[in-house]
Amino acid sequence: MRIAGFFIKLPAIKDLILLETYTPGLHLIATLHSDKADSLDGYSGFKALADELTDTYGLRKLGEVYHDFNPGGFTGMVCLSESHLSVHTWPEFGTVNVDIYLSNFQRVNNGTVLAIFERIATYFEAKVVSEHQIIR
Repeated sequence: MRIAGFFIKLPAIKDLILLETYTPGLHLIATLHSDKADSLDGYSGFKALADELTDTYGLRKLGEVYHDFNPGGFTGMVCLSESHLSVHTWPEFGTVNVDIYLSNFQRVNNGTVLAIFERIATYFEAKVVSEHQIIR
């Protein structure tokens, strides 16, 4: 396929039966900007939000890892039976990277991905710098 003068090789679908039995899910990857330094420095407030979100949306948490960096910033990863949610912050730049993917194995979770993303952006009082949505 040719797009804007570039040749793009599209992936081959090897198993058409898979497409009949699986509904691809939404994977959202974004960079946010926030001036709310206290929310960017340490993970405790975000962990409380992640716990609330997994409960609110009926997601099954398999494990989680959080780490505060010195002098500030944190990373957090929640492994879900539906897939994952991760956040990494850089307070010195006002930056938050977000990665959310939920499969659609037993229910369609695309709306849940968008709702979780909105809650995270609200928590950080952030503006979206870039956002990529991938159906996979």
